[in-house]
Amino acid sequence: MASVRTRLTDGGRIVIPAEFRKALGLCVGDQVLLILENGGVTVVTPAEAARQARAIVQRHVPEGRSLADELIAERRAEAARE
Repeated sequence: MASVRTRLTDGGRIVIPAEFRKALGLCVGDQVLLILENGGVTVVTPAEAARQARAIVQRHVPEGRSLADELIAERRAEAARE
């Protein structure tokens, strides 16, 4: 894993080096997520955070099962009861 030392500047700003921004596909104005964990801060793109979330869900949901389809069916059944 690559690492670089940087400084905290006025207003709590941290510069993400150009090579890191390029590797993450970040441009000026892009949003990032800061995750506080294990005594440090991890910076991830929203796309990477979504990928990680999908991976967590996939570990717990059997292949071929659609949670979205199940939710839609539940909502339709609920609406039919009303």
